[in-house]
Amino acid sequence: MSTQSIKVENLVKTFGQGENSINVIDGASFSVEKGELVALIAPSGAGKTTLLMMIGCVQEPTSGQIYLGDEKVYDNKWLTRETRKIRREKIGFIFQAHYLIPFLTVLENVTLLPQTNGKSKLEANTKAMELLTYFDIADKAHSMPSSLSGGQNQRVAIARALANNPEIILADEPTAALDLTRSIDVVKMLKKIAIDQNVAVIMVTHDEAMLPLCDRILKIDNKKVISVATKEITSV
Repeated sequence: MSTQSIKVENLVKTFGQGENSINVIDGASFSVEKGELVALIAPSGAGKTTLLMMIGCVQEPTSGQIYLGDEKVYDNKWLTRETRKIRREKIGFIFQAHYLIPFLTVLENVTLLPQTNGKSKLEANTKAMELLTYFDIADKAHSMPSSLSGGQNQRVAIARALANNPEIILADEPTAALDLTRSIDVVKMLKKIAIDQNVAVIMVTHDEAMLPLCDRILKIDNKKVISVATKEITSV
């Protein structure tokens, strides 16, 4: 059985047309294995979020191929009309802002997607409580997001991303709003998740202090994606 979770080949993303067109990503090729936490770095505006959103089947590439697990989902066009279904079933998203629904409790936030996907309330609640216990915030299950700290809300957001047992976690600057201690805690959680859940995690970050905690570092360089060592990083 393949251990590959994400594979991208010759991916291109162009914005605009004709003389006004701009290539943001031009021929990116890389793969990420199950159980890996991979950092994605680049200067601001270099296409990190765009690349993440293409892998996440949110934004359509211009050309290239994307494989998620053993399934090719994009080959110069989407190979299915059900990109939303792929996102719901295969991918967990974590963002800089937690985007919790303020009028739902912590438990309701975590169970919303599984129930939308057809899980029973009991099954969704059981899974949610397992995750909240895993992240040491089970005592906050019936609290509102406004009563939690920033770090606690981010843990809830990560629990929500895992609630549907995704194969892939895409995290866009998940520590940007946190202090150093909480940032390290979140990245260590992501690493633990990668191993315990056997999922691939790609984390966009500007924070060099987080890079030694990751298995590998990918950098967008000259619109392509290359592997770099921590010691080679001078600025992200």
